Formats: sequence, structure tokens, C-alpha cells
Amino acid sequence: MTEEMVAALADFEKGDFTPRETLALRFATLMAQDHRKLDDAFFSGLREQFSDAEIIELGMVTGQFIGFGRLIAALDLENPRQPED
Repeated sequence: MTEEMVAALADFEKGDFTPRETLALRFATLMAQDHRKLDDAFFSGLREQFSDAEIIELGMVTGQFIGFGRLIAALDLENPRQPED
């Protein structure tokens, strides 16, 4: 990803992403914020762009990153203190 793409993630719906990338970002956002909104209609649209294997992979990678982020937050490692000399 380019620096511009990373910066555009904050408002990815308006960014310069392909429809497939936008859908993947929408999936990841819903997984992180409100997974209950991933209903049959959403998955129907997802299957128009992704195979079942790709949906599983997308879900697994997304889940790993969400879990890792939450672990970092739970262990208070987001802003680790530097060791004193």
C-alpha cells in the first residue's frame, strides 16, 4: 500500500480503492465495530466479488489483526515506556 492509500483508510468509502478493496475494507470495519451487521445481504454482495475460500481467508486475517490489536490494548502495549538507562 502507498502512503496515500494508508491515509485514505480513514475515509475508505471515498478513497481511490477498487470496488473489491472497498468491500474488503467494509467487511473488516464491520468485523471490528459491529459484526452482527454482517447479514445475508452483506455476504451475498461479498460473494459477488470473492470466492468462499477468499471470504474465509479475509475473515481469518481480519480476525487475527483485530485480536492482536485488542491484545496489545489489553496488555497496555500501545504506548510502551522506554527502558530507563
